[in-house]
Amino acid sequence: MTDITNLTLTELVKKIKSKEISSTDITSNYIERSKSSKKLNTYIEETFDDALANSKKFDAKPDFQKKLPGIPIAVKDLYCTKNVKTTAGSKILENFVPGYESTVTQNLWNSGAILLGKLNCDEFAMGSSNETSHFGNVLSPIDNNLVPGGSSGGSASALAAKLTPATIGTDTGGSIRQPASFTGTVGLKPTYGSCSRYGIVAFASSLDQAGPMTRDVKDCALLLEVISSFDSKDSTSIDFKRPNYFSDLNKNIKGKKIGIPKEYRVEGMPAEIEKLWENGKEYLKNCGAEIIDISLQHTKYALPTYYIVAPAEASSNLARYDGVKYGFRVEGENLIDMYEKTRSQGFGEEVKRRIMIGTYVLSSGYYDAYYLKAQKVRKLIKNDFDEAFNKVDAILTPSTPSSAFKVGEKMDDPVSMYLNDIFTVPVNLAGLPGISIPAGLDENNYPLGLQLIGKPFDEQGILNIAYSMEEKINFNLNTSDWWIK
Repeated sequence: MTDITNLTLTELVKKIKSKEISSTDITSNYIERSKSSKKLNTYIEETFDDALANSKKFDAKPDFQKKLPGIPIAVKDLYCTKNVKTTAGSKILENFVPGYESTVTQNLWNSGAILLGKLNCDEFAMGSSNETSHFGNVLSPIDNNLVPGGSSGGSASALAAKLTPATIGTDTGGSIRQPASFTGTVGLKPTYGSCSRYGIVAFASSLDQAGPMTRDVKDCALLLEVISSFDSKDSTSIDFKRPNYFSDLNKNIKGKKIGIPKEYRVEGMPAEIEKLWENGKEYLKNCGAEIIDISLQHTKYALPTYYIVAPAEASSNLARYDGVKYGFRVEGENLIDMYEKTRSQGFGEEVKRRIMIGTYVLSSGYYDAYYLKAQKVRKLIKNDFDEAFNKVDAILTPSTPSSAFKVGEKMDDPVSMYLNDIFTVPVNLAGLPGISIPAGLDENNYPLGLQLIGKPFDEQGILNIAYSMEEKINFNLNTSDWWIK
């Protein structure tokens, strides 16, 4: 029989429903592989014993009507999981055990999935390389010198290394799509409001969105169908009729108009990224789509806008971590001293950097000059997309400006690190759906991704386009399993 961990999520579901394999078989295989893969540092919290017990419970009384019957899944450690440690990759929450469950993870468990454990991430999702985590950096299974991307780097690495059949990440400025591109996997950031933010540790509330990370587009559609739901506990959740993303998936994109924004041709972009983009256009033409040149003229302001809005919201959100009610605390001579010591020792450098930026742009005298102006530019960026979508059905761009970089390469250069998000942040600022699919390899055989951006709530549209492209691209990545001991 094929090694269980080589099967996709949809293949596993099919085999469980046909009783070819059991939940216990699948869970045992993933646990064994995860235990042998400590070098990657993907897990912060392992719940292997509970997972095995729950899989046996499922096998004793199976429910094959569920969409993820007895499927073990590890999730990003930004999701609150009831009675299971949730750290957000930070020292300040290193011993926090929530008494409630996030809506997105609850949707997984309601669909029959079983928790394997919590996956490493950049501290409070602030980073593009998974090097800011208090629990150490994650390595990419592609190469032991490479970062897996961030902030959902632990999720991307675990997925690519086959330590989980699928996973969920969060995307504030590209934190699902960039690591997916770096690891040769599929990552989708849904429309803002499609997935509940209840129980997700907040970074930037107007930008954060939960999303699926999978091995292929079919799996992505299935997982999105499970996690997307209206939630009255989240005031930003949108109540709309959600399609059956999985059963409605099809490859017929004949006549679809795909926009190519000229502003995404950034200075110094490697020739291999340009070639990848050209190949993407050819794949689309072969699928019957029409390519149309478009302009998103305010794209050049997206990154500076994002790095004003996101730190401002982070500064506000992270004010709650003061050592009073929960989390890490350092005793002080008085209340103010306790606050200062707790926050200076509890937060890492990148988090403190963004809190400082955010507090500065929100301060009296600078609010109008920075934050208010950034919000106005954000509206212009959204207007550009609205105008473009009057002419096209979707937009094709590269996912990242390069393949994965080396561990430590950009840690001392925050601006260079921030530039990694240049193609992804406009999507978050405009609240749109975006998907990254693996589309090729660079000269070092490192994965490269292409991004499809869709109209609001048209996840089905970009999933269908990605599905048809996936067949033409026929991407194959063989890792050597160098990390297995």
